[in-house]
Amino acid sequence: MAASEMVPFAKSGGLGDVLGALPPALSRLGHEVKVFIPHYASIDTAAFDFQPVDLDLQVEVAGKSMPMKVSQYLEPKSGMEVYLLGNANLFERPDLYVDPATGKDFVDNDERFIFFCRGGLELCRKIGFWPDVVHAHDWQAGLLPIYLKTLYSEDSYFAGVKSVLTIHNLAYQGTFPAKNFPKLNLPPELFYATSPFEFYGQLNLLKAAIVYADKITAVSERYAREIRSSSELGCGLEGVLTERKDDLVGILNGVDYTIWSPSRDKNIPFKYHRANLSGKKMNKVDLLNESSLPIRDKTPLIGVISRLVDQKGFDLVAEAAERILAMDIQMIVLGTGDEKYHSLFSELEQKYPDKIKAYLTFDDTLAHRIEAASDIFLMPSRFEPCGLNQMYSLKYGTVPLVREVGGLADTVVDFDPTTGEGTGFVFKEYTADALLSTLERAVATYSRRRVWTKIMKSAMLQDFSWRRSAERYADLYAGLIGSRG
Repeated sequence: MAASEMVPFAKSGGLGDVLGALPPALSRLGHEVKVFIPHYASIDTAAFDFQPVDLDLQVEVAGKSMPMKVSQYLEPKSGMEVYLLGNANLFERPDLYVDPATGKDFVDNDERFIFFCRGGLELCRKIGFWPDVVHAHDWQAGLLPIYLKTLYSEDSYFAGVKSVLTIHNLAYQGTFPAKNFPKLNLPPELFYATSPFEFYGQLNLLKAAIVYADKITAVSERYAREIRSSSELGCGLEGVLTERKDDLVGILNGVDYTIWSPSRDKNIPFKYHRANLSGKKMNKVDLLNESSLPIRDKTPLIGVISRLVDQKGFDLVAEAAERILAMDIQMIVLGTGDEKYHSLFSELEQKYPDKIKAYLTFDDTLAHRIEAASDIFLMPSRFEPCGLNQMYSLKYGTVPLVREVGGLADTVVDFDPTTGEGTGFVFKEYTADALLSTLERAVATYSRRRVWTKIMKSAMLQDFSWRRSAERYADLYAGLIGSRG
């Protein structure tokens, strides 16, 4: 399994969380799992007991031979192995992808991940590991399925090795100038108009990976359909994905309930569970006090934990903000993002000091406390490949209010007042009015304590554990290698 990040070693988003949970879950199911990630400068190898592997490895990139340094970590509980693939010139930098000096992607990100992918295949050979499946995540690892079908197609060592590509967010595609194609060390005749590598005159590594991978997965069933049927969510690749529709499946990401569960969460002051919810109220009072918000027993607390960007629906929140805060609600916001939203929440905090508190930072402990303290979790995303916070919220009895899109649609069932069934509140149209009317519906329902408690308890029964997701991946692998012998 190869990816550009993995918790707890390196993370910029949800991809890191998935790699921190899926490989050990597969390992616990009895599979032999090795994970390859780049050796970034930020990884403290001593703290995680990474051991150097004595190998003489050179990787060819853009006509240059580059040395690769390798370190290994053995996860004691699952037996999973993690390998760091390093080169000082490529990965010892102050950020994973973005140059702080320019605020833009490193200009040689193509070379960095060509090195990573070719180095990963060469490392398999060096350590005598013959994988049944190479599982690549996002464009940074997308050259693995490409190379298996091109550069290494005649290499007997990799004969029969199958590949899986997982798309975590189709908006990031690994697009580079066409003149960079020779860096891949592939025959020049593979690049032409409408070829797997060509995308509006540029080189697109994700498009090629989609064409060459044996199977493709998206991180929710709904997202797998959306990226084929919507030009907005397909990001220009909907046609290629439609051509591969028989090999494209949605597998929902999971939750690590050893970390995200109110009965065992080490980051919250008061633990609680479905049979006794008193600790939830105590967490709410504790967080309101710390946030200098008044205690209002009959007022719902809305939690927001997010990147503060348009994709997450904050343009809707901005449009509806005054009308939202005119309601009998309180709100605690945690996150960083676009400066316009930093300014918005700072101004709202000053104007409504008894209603809203904004923490414009990233704080993992506070994230847990907000999940445990809030009554409603707001997640009005424009698009959401999977989403994790709505699944965390369900387990904490924090009723999600989400848009019917991607993984949000797959995990939250809209409350039906006629049947009393449902686990949250869902709106469809991407408008401020739709968001506002759904929030009004949720606040009105909150005042009916018996009904609200039933929604909370239904939400807490939901199981989105990683074991279920890992079993689906294992079935996918088994189907791929069934004829290999």
